[in-house]
Amino acid sequence: MDQITTNPIVIGIDAGGTMTDTILVDQDGHFKIGKSATTPKDEAEGFLASAEDAADAWGISLQELFSGVNVVLYSGTGMLNTLLSRTGRKLGLITTKGLEDMILMGRGLQAWADYSYADRLHAVTHHHPVPLVPRRRTHGVTERIDQFGDVILPLYDHDVHAAARKLIADKVEAICIMTVFSHVNPAHEKRIAEICREEIAAAGADILVYTSHEVRPVIREQSRLNSVLIEAYATSRGRKQLKGIEDVSKKYGFKYGVQTLLSFGGLTSINHPRLHETMISGPIGGILGAAYVGKLIGNDSLICSDMGGTSFDMGVITRGQTRIENEPLMDRFKLNVPTLHLDTIGAGAGMILKVDPLTKKVSLGPESAGSDPGPICFAKGGTEPTIADCDAILGRLNPHYFLGGKVVLQVEKARKAFEEKCARLLGVGVEEAAEGMIEMLEADANNALRRVISGQGIHPSEFTLLSYGGSGPLHLAGCSRGVGFKDIITFQFAAAFSAFGCTTADFMRRHSVSTQIDIGARASDDELVAFGRKVTAVWNDLTRAAVDEMIADGHSRDKIRTAPFLMMRYTGQLEDVEVMAPLSVLQSADDMRKVIDEFEAVYAKVNHRVSRYGEAGFSITELGLVATADKVKPVLLKRPLGKSDPASAHKGVREAYVGGRWHKANLYEMDLLQPGHEVTGPAIIEHPATTLVVHPQDRVHVDEWTLLHYTHA
Repeated sequence: MDQITTNPIVIGIDAGGTMTDTILVDQDGHFKIGKSATTPKDEAEGFLASAEDAADAWGISLQELFSGVNVVLYSGTGMLNTLLSRTGRKLGLITTKGLEDMILMGRGLQAWADYSYADRLHAVTHHHPVPLVPRRRTHGVTERIDQFGDVILPLYDHDVHAAARKLIADKVEAICIMTVFSHVNPAHEKRIAEICREEIAAAGADILVYTSHEVRPVIREQSRLNSVLIEAYATSRGRKQLKGIEDVSKKYGFKYGVQTLLSFGGLTSINHPRLHETMISGPIGGILGAAYVGKLIGNDSLICSDMGGTSFDMGVITRGQTRIENEPLMDRFKLNVPTLHLDTIGAGAGMILKVDPLTKKVSLGPESAGSDPGPICFAKGGTEPTIADCDAILGRLNPHYFLGGKVVLQVEKARKAFEEKCARLLGVGVEEAAEGMIEMLEADANNALRRVISGQGIHPSEFTLLSYGGSGPLHLAGCSRGVGFKDIITFQFAAAFSAFGCTTADFMRRHSVSTQIDIGARASDDELVAFGRKVTAVWNDLTRAAVDEMIADGHSRDKIRTAPFLMMRYTGQLEDVEVMAPLSVLQSADDMRKVIDEFEAVYAKVNHRVSRYGEAGFSITELGLVATADKVKPVLLKRPLGKSDPASAHKGVREAYVGGRWHKANLYEMDLLQPGHEVTGPAIIEHPATTLVVHPQDRVHVDEWTLLHYTHA
């Protein structure tokens, strides 16, 4: 590798369910990675250990690292875990009278979300998500605003005073306010919040107040309600974790504020007022990194696959378009949070394996051993066999090189437990059973990739598969076999690829508001001009709000760029398409036609050209604006291709069980592979943070960007 002479200026961290990955980047784009076990109780511990591992790789101390960097950006799952474990704030809710049971009723889609096929068949097993606010702490107040923003019933102040006093007496920690059509006219929500703060002050209480029009001023009351509830419920612990990370960074000399990743792909301060927008920040980094790599390799149709210890996350970029999901599901709650679309299944190296002694049925998960206690081979107290134990038993993992040797894998301990709890019950040998378990995991991932591709409307041969995550390269061969990808790529820094992706992001704010602008297929020029003025007025308001927030975060006005967008559909459709506006000011009928043409072009990319249907007219359901400011990014260095013989990276031979028998597999050090090198299986390419298993007769070649291309025999 090239000698690095400058110190890093960016630290990127991705805290997953099992491991915390760090990437350091310098001014020239050089980078190094570090890895450590995630510490869910105090994420700052895992953060510091992972950063120290990366600093060691760079050859500097923690003090030198933190005192010299300009950006520390952290993505993780702390807030999502708060929601999953139901350990958030005690909430109260004030809503429009008549809607008090909205939480209990929920939406049909979210009530059945995440259920297995068997549970969807048998409704007796069905139950609604546990409400974040019980019915007794939900109070309706008399008021009504209609869809046009007109006041139909005035707000009854005495109802609000009574509700606020009851919630204060119930010792709630936060009061949430959501009234019908407040995204059109927030006057009543503002007045309710004002009264609540008066009552809180009079009682000398310490209670926060959240309003839905401030958190997410868009249509769909149930999703808007969920958004404000989760902002109030889950972000307090998340803020505490992020503050701990910032404190530890400053202890070692960091001079600025820690940043985190937004679910729609951008960086923001940990003091962001809508912190629930960062709840699934980790996997999003992978999609950003994939888009960056796609530009290098010249392919804009990519499947991103991230396999760690717990899950297998998949993202899709189709002909340069990344799908934005406006109502993602989080723990069976529909939220109004724009999110880069991800498909996820429970499939990772930490999946716990179970065999029913009576039926001999094999189950993978859904539980994961996580980082504590972890797989049996970690010798940290785990007692249930996992996929990682199978990988160790079959010689695919180097017991003396896991995390660079910091963890010595106890293979015999894992073998004995697996034989007792799995192989013996199945009546087969240990190796056969272990490989069978791995093949089940890889078949699940393979089928999931096929499902994701089938929904895109283009052939798999147009897609390049990017495989990353700590377990991605380990199971790449089985996950990708037979699909027919144009190319299959993994990385020397696969374990920290999501953290790498985070560092490719710019600082960002995204503001949006619901609209209902219906444009007829044969709208006149005057009508189009009127529509354009209405759209431009909204964009101007959103620009002011987004720019003000970024200036408050310390960005200078001349460095901030703004880009308006629209959520559009053909009239009568159920799904929107996000369209970046070709113009920021719409003055003429032709300007409006350019917007419509852009929508149709994007629609044709995402779907098929023949599916366009302009005769139905067009509907603009949401207007938004993205404000960004640049930051330094990593640079993948392009080097000339050399000889194909990888002898300089060869480091020995190890017995590995692949394809039903033991092989003498050649071992290679991943970081020593150079552009032009080719490796033919059976082989194992090792890195302190990940392992790439090359099956017999398969090949891996290294390109000029030092990306690893996998080819099936």
